Amino acid sequence: MTNDTHDVNETDANWSVPETEVMARARALLDGDRRGVLATVIRVEGSAYRRPGAKMVIPEDGDGVGHITAGCLEDEVQQLAGEVLAAGEPRVERYDLMPEADAEDDVWGLGVGCNGVIDILLEPLDETYRPAIEAFWHGRDVGVLTVVDGDDEREGARAYYDPETQAFDRGDGFEVDLADDVRGVAAELTARGKADSVTVDGVTVFVDGLAASAELVVVGTGHDVGPIAELGAQADFRVTVVGFRGAAAKADRFPAARDVVSTSPARMTDAYDFGENTYVVVATHNFVDDRLAIEGLLDTDVPYVGLMGPRERFEEMVDEFSAEGTTFTDAQLDRLYTPVGLDLGGGSPYQIALSIVSEALAVKNGREPKHLKTREGTIHDRVELSADGSGG
Repeated sequence: MTNDTHDVNETDANWSVPETEVMARARALLDGDRRGVLATVIRVEGSAYRRPGAKMVIPEDGDGVGHITAGCLEDEVQQLAGEVLAAGEPRVERYDLMPEADAEDDVWGLGVGCNGVIDILLEPLDETYRPAIEAFWHGRDVGVLTVVDGDDEREGARAYYDPETQAFDRGDGFEVDLADDVRGVAAELTARGKADSVTVDGVTVFVDGLAASAELVVVGTGHDVGPIAELGAQADFRVTVVGFRGAAAKADRFPAARDVVSTSPARMTDAYDFGENTYVVVATHNFVDDRLAIEGLLDTDVPYVGLMGPRERFEEMVDEFSAEGTTFTDAQLDRLYTPVGLDLGGGSPYQIALSIVSEALAVKNGREPKHLKTREGTIHDRVELSADGSGG
């Protein structure tokens, strides 16, 4: 009984890991010279729990990691992974989850959280996928292009698009003309971190824009930092904890963080590269440290600075800035969120952390937080692109 419970819990944990963990597992398989299968949603018609680009890694000798649906297809896909490994070739499986009005025993369309048609690419995970994993691991955007339908010789051919150089790294079978035909789509989807399939002259190419994970920097080392770091990592942020007291800034205190940096408030922006893909929460609970941190951060390109503490505390901070002759533009203050977090009504450490990470995520995704029941249109943004990259 104990073993069965452990297996279920382990499977649930594997299913719910963030995308960063899925890519980390894929990297570990390649580094360990172990066989596995990468399953990716490449096309969705109608509604579905996940959108194109969702991934699952299935090692040859273990359970899959990641999720591509709400749990209705993962077992089926894991079984197919063995066939893909045996054949050594990629394949595309289509699942019609649309409910049949006259079918009382409809397996796929009833109660599975989906109401659409989903195409899933299953492919042996090998070194041809290494450039995608390394780019993602090192925080670089990359477009992964895979031929999923066409003549037999080209299916599975792959190319990589580098948004910085706007150049392709093409593998065998991915011709120059095909790369040129989908260049606009590759540039658009990579810039947006989205994925979709496009058909050109009878050849269907799945374009997977892998955007580097956003950084979440938590400034402080108090007891409330751990939950913020943990939930931030689960929300696919690359988390760093910055501390101003060396004894407290230890990696073992914040296991969810990729890095723990010890510095001083005055040197913080020199010790860490605060860029436009970085979201910062200041939680030192020290008035002077907070003041120095905020002053430095508002001079960077970070789009979000959340400050712990009541509004009155920040107003006192502004008065001291003014007395020193330090002023901020409206654009700078628009990036400052204090009191930090969404109004969720919770007061426990994890409830507070949830409100903070949710606010950072909303800012990152350009969303105004509200109930989904009041949102018009689809929950997930749809991608509509032509071969030249136009569309919205």
